[in-house]
Amino acid sequence: METNAVMSEFAPLKRVVLAQSQFYIPKEDQLETNFLSDKNLTLFEHKFGDIADLYPEMQKRWENEKEQMLRLLTSYGVEVLRPRLLTEYEKTAGKESGHGYANFFTRDPFFTVGNLIIEGNLRFPHRRLEILPLRELLLAEAEQAQAIYLAAPQPDISQGLAAETGPFLEGGDVLVYGKTIFVGYSGLASNLTGIHWLKALLQHWDYEVVPVRLHPDILHLDCALSLVREGLMIYCEEAFLDGLPEQLEHWDKITISLEEASQLMANGLPLNESVYITDQSFTTLIMALEGYGVKVEALDYEISRIFGGSFRCTTQAFLRTE
Repeated sequence: METNAVMSEFAPLKRVVLAQSQFYIPKEDQLETNFLSDKNLTLFEHKFGDIADLYPEMQKRWENEKEQMLRLLTSYGVEVLRPRLLTEYEKTAGKESGHGYANFFTRDPFFTVGNLIIEGNLRFPHRRLEILPLRELLLAEAEQAQAIYLAAPQPDISQGLAAETGPFLEGGDVLVYGKTIFVGYSGLASNLTGIHWLKALLQHWDYEVVPVRLHPDILHLDCALSLVREGLMIYCEEAFLDGLPEQLEHWDKITISLEEASQLMANGLPLNESVYITDQSFTTLIMALEGYGVKVEALDYEISRIFGGSFRCTTQAFLRTE
């Protein structure tokens, strides 16, 4: 098996983890929803419990989205790995804690930079243990000769489970561009404490970590920016409170609004520099990408988007190399 390495967001995707579809909605006072679109918010109003019990037909559609994604990825020769499902013990513990449980977005609990496999820390309490269904995949990947597997320090909860100290570091905020690593922070996910830890770590391998301050309604950097290929991006100008990082200023830009960002329009997945996966409902975006000569693979991912993530959120690469 070729050793893990992620060289950029658009280097050819060869091995990836595709999420499962498990979510227990915590009670309203435990759930942050301001990053969701108005349409999606109605699902969470005065509801808590497992999606499979609350909305069984939606659960079937959700699982089918992943099956369609799996077939598409494998048709391009991508090796697809899946996390294990949650155990009954994990589900019961999540219910009894009041925080619920989640096993639905593999992008965030860990990320890969070059040969480094890094466990982060999730800010939302109902996602804190989401790394566990992924752990055996990471351990297997770490057995390769060149792999380096480590984890960020656990968050400080001395002031309570919802304390803001962190460090918080989520894969959805981390975009790899060669030796430059962009890391977003909006107050909802990664924070500067986590970013500073990552910067101190990666400097040993000559990486530059670039913090990116985001609009407070943007959950992750990959909800506002997608590096489609060298020199071409999809981005939401309103989301970047200090403007684009200088490394990206001269790229061609397909711009989207803050509302379109909340619908996950920037959260597509490049398979390589020529092929991009996005939602079939984003017809204007599809036309824009095709205008730049990009082949677009369009799937229905409506249910995943309702829960706040799309194609990039439900995948995390182990291997992206030429």
